[in-house]
Amino acid sequence: MICAEVTIYPLKHNNPESVINNSIRVLQNENVDYKVGSISTHLHGREEDVWRSLKEMFDTAQEAGEVNMVVTISNAAD
Repeated sequence: MICAEVTIYPLKHNNPESVINNSIRVLQNENVDYKVGSISTHLHGREEDVWRSLKEMFDTAQEAGEVNMVVTISNAAD
């Protein structure tokens, strides 16, 4: 099991909230536990599921244009 803390930063976008919300929404179809915070989203699950979820989040966010994604990964127990 690994944990990830991820933040999406849409660049040059008129409605950054929609980009962020759409990228978080894809987690509903992934096999990870997640909690949305005020600044970042925390994911927890099997390693391959967390990595796949992060890729899905990024792919969805970049559909709207330029985006930065900041991720911290940990394999430490909660």
